[in-house]
Amino acid sequence: MQTTPDTTLSPTLARFRDAIAQAVDSRTPLTLRGGGTKDFYGRAPAPNGTVLDTREWSGIVDYDCAELVITARSGTPLADIEAALAEHRQMLAFEPPHFAVDGRQATVGGAFAAGLSGPRRQSVGALRDFVLGAVVMDSRGDMLNFGGQVMKNVAGYDVSRLMAGALGTLGLVVQVSMKVLPMPFCDATLRFAMPQAEAIDTLNRWGGQPLPIAASAWIDGALWVRLCGADAAVRAAISKLGGERADEAQAATFWRDLREQSHAFFARAVQGSLPLWRIALPPATPPLAFGQASADEQLVEWGGGQRWWIDTANTPASVIRDAAAKAGGHATLFRNGDRTSDVFTPVAAPLMAVHKRLKDSFDPHGIFNPGRLYADF
Repeated sequence: MQTTPDTTLSPTLARFRDAIAQAVDSRTPLTLRGGGTKDFYGRAPAPNGTVLDTREWSGIVDYDCAELVITARSGTPLADIEAALAEHRQMLAFEPPHFAVDGRQATVGGAFAAGLSGPRRQSVGALRDFVLGAVVMDSRGDMLNFGGQVMKNVAGYDVSRLMAGALGTLGLVVQVSMKVLPMPFCDATLRFAMPQAEAIDTLNRWGGQPLPIAASAWIDGALWVRLCGADAAVRAAISKLGGERADEAQAATFWRDLREQSHAFFARAVQGSLPLWRIALPPATPPLAFGQASADEQLVEWGGGQRWWIDTANTPASVIRDAAAKAGGHATLFRNGDRTSDVFTPVAAPLMAVHKRLKDSFDPHGIFNPGRLYADF
């Protein structure tokens, strides 16, 4: 970790530091926010919090397409980063969702803080796996530089990845460096009519074979499988697996709607303000029914490792979490529902003690997004 002296701060970062100092002096919570497209995620923000908008701190700092690394300021629109990468046929392979009507609302800082990944996470890994480094401002106003811009970085603890998904509770993310990947040469989507149990078994059987499966999803009695890679490998997989090939426009719409949760399945939860649960399970887990709902009322992703469920019966969270825990997984209230209670699975006391020590190290005054992860964090 390196600390950058205050004298190097730009006028924008100096304003951020002044806002942090004022919040510390007045003991007023700071709500760190980019475009606000993921405000629904996590516990409700502090009602008396002052919003610190990061969008004025925007721009791509460095992009080395040969080294597959991009560095950007936290307020940079994801759309700008994706456009710059597309010019060189590269991409953010973990497919961060925007969750925005306006494609320029979502920021890279917000994506980093939320730590969410799209359908390709099944094959390439999560956002956290692509983080190389981050610059963070703590509640003392110090600039902390973690990691770097190369894959092999062993200088101390990997704090930059620790902050991915922390929902801004540890500090103000100023800049982030991420690994990018080339776009695949060939992309095809197959569709198979089958029940959920058969789909899970099939995906786990295919998972042990050398197939270029980039993403999968089961919904409404149909299994969708996305194949990406070299042209020869994709053609061979199509020949081996069979199924019905979706046309390019249909496939692109399906995977985009899945990533952005604009698919009809998710729209039902969003429009009806119904609790949407994300259940993380071992991929081979047979279909599970939560509460009074049928297992067929779910959407299955990531080779069976992620199950989405809309709770229409106001099922107690303990019932859902107990069912997930018995299967070796955990459950998160992703949207709607009671956000004043536990949204994420409660952690054991020893682990919470570690969390609190980390929080105290970076935010001893407790001003950054208090309560977004846990009630007292």
